[in-house]
Amino acid sequence: MLRLMIPILALSVALFLDVTSAHAQNQSAPQCRDDLAIVSQGGQLSQFNVEIADTPGARAQGLMGRPHMPSSAGMLFVYPTARDVSFWMHDTLLGLDIIYIDAAGRVVNIARNAKPMDDTPLPSGAPVQFVLEINGGLAARLGIKEGALLAHPRIDQARAAFPCP
Repeated sequence: MLRLMIPILALSVALFLDVTSAHAQNQSAPQCRDDLAIVSQGGQLSQFNVEIADTPGARAQGLMGRPHMPSSAGMLFVYPTARDVSFWMHDTLLGLDIIYIDAAGRVVNIARNAKPMDDTPLPSGAPVQFVLEINGGLAARLGIKEGALLAHPRIDQARAAFPCP
């Protein structure tokens, strides 16, 4: 009986390892798309389905007037070149984390839990080319802080700190 159990056990282990290996290979990094922002902090990846605000009108409108946003969603503001920017929460109904990102995709500042309907300016504190808005408090829950990296196809991939996978 024991002689029969050893080959069966060995076959079971081999099959398990093969399935585990195949599963691990399928767990690759998400692919860059215009509607997906991938943030890396200490090896941890966070993904957000984003709307792009890349025109003056879209950037001015932002998320104003929206009563809710899914936790996996956000808005990515894209500027033609890096610059100092300042955001406010005028007519914005949601509490937001406003993540300021330089031209290479590095997070340089975060305005955490920006208050809805508040006209207080929230400056970037450094030249940025991208701003990612997500639900307030989410950056802290996900461990996103200054120094995190953004992968997105709108970042010049030759300069990107975290090139698109």
